[in-house]
Amino acid sequence: MAGESTRVLERGDEAPSFSLPGVDGETHAPADFADAEALLVVFTCNHCPYAKAKHPALNAIADDYDEAAVVGINPNDADAYPADSFDGMREEVDSGRIDYDAYLRDESQDVAAAYGAVCTPDPFLFARRDGAFELVYHGRLDDALNPDAEPSGDPGFEMREIIDDVLAGETIDAAFRPSRGCTIKWREGNEPDYWDDV
Repeated sequence: MAGESTRVLERGDEAPSFSLPGVDGETHAPADFADAEALLVVFTCNHCPYAKAKHPALNAIADDYDEAAVVGINPNDADAYPADSFDGMREEVDSGRIDYDAYLRDESQDVAAAYGAVCTPDPFLFARRDGAFELVYHGRLDDALNPDAEPSGDPGFEMREIIDDVLAGETIDAAFRPSRGCTIKWREGNEPDYWDDV
């Protein structure tokens, strides 16, 4: 089932904390990326065609920006969707299909709920300000909203423009443009409160 991202966090909110295992064998928290001027947290997965269509754009952002960190977080119920297991995530990274700065597993689904994530992909862009990461934009990577569509500009161009502005110290006033993707696969009874409004 496809869905669109909604708004739980507002511009200016601090990035909710997390401590999650990555496929690199390390446990990661937002503070681990404190050297970056921008932090792009994307709730994503291995099996969703919408998410898979955006892996190249996210890989390119991670590769092209030294001052921006791209962190993928997979919150899906791996019992119901085995492709989204930790082993499946490792396979995606080992194959090069996913090449972010970190790819993390949100087994409890608490982090996805704290961010208000709805779909895969669901991107949140934070800027480092006064030693913390502050939300500056939540929304789509580009205007290609279906898996077989092509963006009207370079892959990831909308998010790239906003990242460029963050790195240039500009004020971000881009309007919320929801992402579209497969809805997050919550374990039964684990749906967050905002899910009733999705």
